[in-house]
Amino acid sequence: MEFELNGVYTLIIATFVLILGRLLVSKVKFLSDFNIPEPVAGGLVAAIIIFILRMWPSWFGASESLALKFTFDTDLQTFFMLMFFTSIGLAADFKRLKAGGMPLVIFLVVVSFFIMIQDGVGVAMASGLGLDPLIGLVAGSVTLTGGHGTAAAWGDIFEKMGVSGATTLGIATATFGLVSGGLIGGPVARFLIKKIKREQVSSTEDNFALGKVANRQSLFRTSKNARTDDGSDRQSDDMFNRRDEMRLITTSSAIETLTLFAVCLAVADILSAVTAGTYIELPTFVWALATGVVLRNVLTHLFSFDMFDRAIDVFGNASLSLYLAIALLSLRVWELADLALPVLVILAVQVVVMMVFATYVTFKVMGSNYDSAVLAAGHCGFGMGATPTAIANMQVITDRFGPSPKAYLLVPMVGAFFVDLANAMVIKLFIFFIQ
Repeated sequence: MEFELNGVYTLIIATFVLILGRLLVSKVKFLSDFNIPEPVAGGLVAAIIIFILRMWPSWFGASESLALKFTFDTDLQTFFMLMFFTSIGLAADFKRLKAGGMPLVIFLVVVSFFIMIQDGVGVAMASGLGLDPLIGLVAGSVTLTGGHGTAAAWGDIFEKMGVSGATTLGIATATFGLVSGGLIGGPVARFLIKKIKREQVSSTEDNFALGKVANRQSLFRTSKNARTDDGSDRQSDDMFNRRDEMRLITTSSAIETLTLFAVCLAVADILSAVTAGTYIELPTFVWALATGVVLRNVLTHLFSFDMFDRAIDVFGNASLSLYLAIALLSLRVWELADLALPVLVILAVQVVVMMVFATYVTFKVMGSNYDSAVLAAGHCGFGMGATPTAIANMQVITDRFGPSPKAYLLVPMVGAFFVDLANAMVIKLFIFFIQ
């Protein structure tokens, strides 16, 4: 029996997944202690249930007609991903982007160096296991740092170069990376934070209470108008640092913000279509982010428009959670189970390499402090999966140990934009030497 769920039913189930994830993290000490994101916890349980419903007849020799197969609306998943990246762009003030400075350059160099290591490990292991070295790239930065979009794009190219089933393999390994990136970021950050002896500052409930006070004091307006009770200027906190703070939103502000999102998505769709097949072709989510940055700064700096950050906060965080929930609902566990043993070995080693690199390179190069620990968790997220996973990893940490504006400035900029450019150059370099 096959069930194709439209957007409405997909959305309903995704919300239940998020509620399940929150319940699991609050009740299971292991998940809480190792900072596993709620969408990952709930999504994995849902994916395993869907896998069992699909496969149980073959396990017990029953009729295949008893298998329950679910197909979810992936258009909705793409929509929420674009909404999330648009929210990053709309929250990026040029004055804050300037603050990236040298740390941004250093972090980009660190990430680029890791991409070379990731591909080097993949190619070396593939060759050692008797596989085509190009499969090592598929099990390297093409799918892990690149994600599903890059996997699909390069899959066609590799198939033309003689790697049979490269696209299917790429999608499967990208899914593996998405899950593993969400699982290892929390434990890595936990180890590093324990190492620097930083204490937990407050619980989620405390943050929620603080949010009420903060909103009464109007601390979450744009930096131009944000003032504390004593009249001093205060720049708006990054929206992803404290995702559970209460943010007061009016109907008019919600409509204004949704209009901004709609404009960004429309422009991104147009630019993606116009640049397709050209030298400046970029994924749609990059155009969405870039359009958000331009729109934000044009409106605020040229037209003195008072951007309502609180509404952007809510829409961005909700979109992030729903994107991850739907992505894990759509997880094709049976395809992961079919991965050849040599590829699974390569992926297992890649997970270890990511954890070691984030712990001993990313953390140390970026300062060996709390910000660098949060950056390490974020690097695990987009180094193995995707930028939304990186943000989810960091949210769990900052909810418990306090904000990290530096990490929330650098990770979206590098993970959502610069990394794709660096990854493409590294992949082409490895292909040149392999061929």
